[in-house]
Amino acid sequence: MSTIRLIVGLGNPGAEYEKTRHNAGFWLVDELAYQLKAPQLGPEGKFFGEAGRVKLDGEDLWLLKPMTFMNLSGQSVGALARFYKIAPEEVLVIHDELDLEPGVAKLKQGGGHGGHNGLKDIIAKLGTPNFWRLRLGIGHPGDRAEVVNFVLKKPRAEEQQAIDDAIARALAVLPQAIRGDMPGAMKVLHTIAK
Repeated sequence: MSTIRLIVGLGNPGAEYEKTRHNAGFWLVDELAYQLKAPQLGPEGKFFGEAGRVKLDGEDLWLLKPMTFMNLSGQSVGALARFYKIAPEEVLVIHDELDLEPGVAKLKQGGGHGGHNGLKDIIAKLGTPNFWRLRLGIGHPGDRAEVVNFVLKKPRAEEQQAIDDAIARALAVLPQAIRGDMPGAMKVLHTIAK
């Protein structure tokens, strides 16, 4: 089983988006960087994002927050993955998930994009859907016409608490996932999921 060499948090840059549901991936990567005592993620022009490298078990692990806006996330992910010869199976993308309730986090490999434009662009730029995803539930507004408005709004207080709890549970299993024990990480994460 492959180890993870690149963890990508999806979101939109800028203060107006910082606390919106669509930025759940950014929230987790920021917390992971803090826990790993990573140097501040800094602008990396050639990777179209903020990136930082840490050593974990003697191996390089890249953390990336694309600054391309959600719909062009693949430009950033593809650039860093190609430069460091990171295979899609060694990439973990963290993103908000409409089909899961707040408080639920699930790991999976491959699959479609489910209408998520960030995933759609990453699949296009990597040429495969075969990367890992950590899906952070944000819930669904109930009406497809409301989705764009919903993801670009701040969660209600109880939703934010549930999302923060899911992020904490996901962070607890990430070391296991990074080392390549995805089945073990999924068993723990999915067992405690709602």
